[in-house]
Amino acid sequence: MKTKPRQSQRLRKLKAFTLVETMMSITILAVVFGSSILCYIQSCRRAEWSGYSLAGQALCVRQMEQFRAAIWDTQSVPINDQTTNIPGTVITILELPITGTNAVWATNYATVTTLNVTNSSAVIKMLTVNTVWPWNGKTFTNTLVTYRAPDQ
Repeated sequence: MKTKPRQSQRLRKLKAFTLVETMMSITILAVVFGSSILCYIQSCRRAEWSGYSLAGQALCVRQMEQFRAAIWDTQSVPINDQTTNIPGTVITILELPITGTNAVWATNYATVTTLNVTNSSAVIKMLTVNTVWPWNGKTFTNTLVTYRAPDQ
């Protein structure tokens, strides 16, 4: 009868985990969960940056549409050029969800450059809009450039 309890004790010892095996499995589990949480946090940061970038691009497009809508008629006397009436610097709030006082301010810098086409009397304008916006202590810039001819 003494042989059976010894065999069962031996089998129990062989089936159990040692302390080293348990600590290694806990370490592997901690690394897997830690990296999963880190990846989730990083993806949230990238999604937030994308939202800010798209809001900055929307401000660029809005300012550019004001330039495109301005009248520039070289056939009338006197020439009607309202592209110079658009403000060069506009400070506004980014189009992001706002609750309370978390508004994010951005600045649009717009420039109009008149270009003379060589070997022709044609004149075109280059419209440039830069939107500068902050994120995580850094500043980022969205730039939009287009050309415009009279009566377009």
